[in-house]
Amino acid sequence: MNGKSKQEKIVLGLKIRQLREDQGFSASEMSKKAKISTSYLNEIEKGKKYPKPQKLKLLSAALGVDYNRLTNGKLPPNFEPILRLLESNFLNDLPLDLFKIDLPKVVELIADAPAQVGAFISTMVDLSQNYALQRESFYFAALRSYLELHDNYFEEIEAAVRDFVTQYNIPTEPPIPAAQLAQILSETYKYKIIEGGLDDYAELAKFRSVMLPKSKQLLLNSRLTDHQRAFQFGKELGFQFLKIKERAFTSSLLRPGSFNEILNHSKSIYFAVALLMNEDQVVNDLTSFFKQATWQPDALLTIMQKYSASPEMFYHRLTNILPRAFALNDLFFIRFLHRPAKNHFEVDRELHLDDRRYPHRNELNEHYCRRWIGLSSLNQLPEEATTDYQFYIQRSRYFETADEYLCLTIARANYPGQKTNVSVTLGLRIDNHLKQTIQFWDDSTIPVRIVNKTCERCPIMDCRERVASPVIVEKREKSRRIEQVLEALSSK
Repeated sequence: MNGKSKQEKIVLGLKIRQLREDQGFSASEMSKKAKISTSYLNEIEKGKKYPKPQKLKLLSAALGVDYNRLTNGKLPPNFEPILRLLESNFLNDLPLDLFKIDLPKVVELIADAPAQVGAFISTMVDLSQNYALQRESFYFAALRSYLELHDNYFEEIEAAVRDFVTQYNIPTEPPIPAAQLAQILSETYKYKIIEGGLDDYAELAKFRSVMLPKSKQLLLNSRLTDHQRAFQFGKELGFQFLKIKERAFTSSLLRPGSFNEILNHSKSIYFAVALLMNEDQVVNDLTSFFKQATWQPDALLTIMQKYSASPEMFYHRLTNILPRAFALNDLFFIRFLHRPAKNHFEVDRELHLDDRRYPHRNELNEHYCRRWIGLSSLNQLPEEATTDYQFYIQRSRYFETADEYLCLTIARANYPGQKTNVSVTLGLRIDNHLKQTIQFWDDSTIPVRIVNKTCERCPIMDCRERVASPVIVEKREKSRRIEQVLEALSSK
């Protein structure tokens, strides 16, 4: 019986506990009747153990139920939502240990109040269906929570990168040659790198690389720059050096099959970014940049170009380093996509290391506040940009609060292969520590704007940037007036 799944152990434990409580037996009374120890019964009920047949027969006799009924894997109707959750493999796919959550504690919570927990689970399932949320959405949300829990800094990966750099004599001064990383992949890990290997497959044009695990062939897109090739090689080296087995084999996730696949993809990206942007070097560069008395976008561009980094990679590394090296913990990263033909904006990447008082992805089809520099910058892009990237800055003060963020935005026109423009924003909460760390925070050339979440939820009526009516505000106001009238009537 050692091969029983988590689900089978949990179902049996929940069933035994409910049958025991229905008959009014305490755990100690039940253990005496079944001739097993109380601690062993406790482990069974928590889903930790699945007893052998002879023990199950003792338990069924003590409970006065048929052996087959006890072991048929079915639960009472009030446990139906919980059974649906277990059958979905959701608990198996999510590594609860990463969040310091003990599965037996979850089972105990379910067993303590099955009706209430079942109703809660049913509500969550209904909400996810109503908002068209898929399993991947929960996985990516869990990943963001995991990254935020650790301030997006992972010492074990940083240490692995340092070991890799030492072992293979990788230069710490950027840029790191793609050819050197390719050589390590080929000679140490027996990869066969196929330049232009994706060119004959039009359907795969959006991928930068595809790894064929059986032949160890790495098929590359011929349109990659030298730095993009280095990044793909860095990811593959991350998988190998970190000994990651469960992984996706495309450069970007297509349809992740499990949370571990998403988590491991994130680890390989972290490894590649840390490899290509040496931590000590970046800290030194940022220290000098923050000492400037005025906002100098060219200085930021110079740092980014030093590492041949894309805006996404550059800001990814900053979110690793700023909390750790500069104690700038209250920050967010957000990427907006803009389709000018439809004037449609959406968030496709985000990270939040504080209390999320700024735009974040929503599935409600509401209109993001156009005052945020991440959106307004996209509308400011020239039709024919003279450089690849446009740099913007804004102090964004959240409506009717003291919360204010220094927002550094990089926008790019004509995102390759798509009729889409992109902006990435790094937002840092302005507090006394930031004022001491970043000298140019109050540069008079930096615009200050009052911002909000979405137009539908914003009561600023004279907003020139508004693109939708404040319907949520209006509904709340209508409800408030109704309550006032009812309260007045009730006092008569």
